[in-house]
Amino acid sequence: VGWVAIVGVPNVGKSTLLNKLLHERLAIITPKPQTTRHRILGILTGEDYQIIFIDTPGIINPAHELHRAMMRAVDVALKDADLVYWMIDVEQREVDENLVRKLKDGGKTVFLVINKVDKIWKPKLLPWIDEYSKLPFDEIIPISAMKDKGLDDLLETTIKYLPEGDPFFPPDQVSDRPERFFVQELIREKIYKLYGEEIPYAASVEIEEMRNGKKTYIKATIWVEKDSQKKIIIGKNGEKIKKLGRYAREEIEGFLQRPVYLELWVKTKKNWRKNPYEVKRMGYG
Repeated sequence: VGWVAIVGVPNVGKSTLLNKLLHERLAIITPKPQTTRHRILGILTGEDYQIIFIDTPGIINPAHELHRAMMRAVDVALKDADLVYWMIDVEQREVDENLVRKLKDGGKTVFLVINKVDKIWKPKLLPWIDEYSKLPFDEIIPISAMKDKGLDDLLETTIKYLPEGDPFFPPDQVSDRPERFFVQELIREKIYKLYGEEIPYAASVEIEEMRNGKKTYIKATIWVEKDSQKKIIIGKNGEKIKKLGRYAREEIEGFLQRPVYLELWVKTKKNWRKNPYEVKRMGYG
């Protein structure tokens, strides 16, 4: 039984790996960096093991309070973890050697997980593995999360390193987050997929109300930083927000496995990402 933190720079496939290992879609995924803002637990229980995976935001230099809250989530995950997956891919190969050594000095088990190896010629990969083996990693495991390659090896090796103990969670529980959290994240994912430039980064979603009836009624507010962003989200004659609502509702119905009535509102909270109070109120950090 143990806690495994999945860390690395943005867009190396941390959330994809979590979803694939759990065979559940817990973490939202988009091609844009910094999609993950929260620390998300994914619980995998087998016959003789329980692994609590912690998906984390990509490691960045913080530009504002929201980023600082995201990096605090990474710090907490590293503190809680028995084992750390330091994740890179074949394009983003930087490893923070100082942090790896610090983790090792603190008694953590650290794996280097090299993702997207399906995109590279194997003989090219071997010299990299040689190079990385000079660093104090306990294991170096090449995978392709998207293509399900190397995941069994990763799981089996992880189980060998976990401490003995009793399960922390019931066997049928897959996360510590409530339904509301996943609903909010699915709406946010659609914002990342439908809008360009700064819009996804300036937007946050808050579930104001969620109640069950013949249909599950959900009232959600999309917060942005400027009135100009609000106009872009709504679109001409409300076309854009209708599309967002339709896509999000279909996704939420698939997740909840029941019909949904989704009501979306867009509101402006000037520079909320720079305001520690607002960042905390919106559930970050």
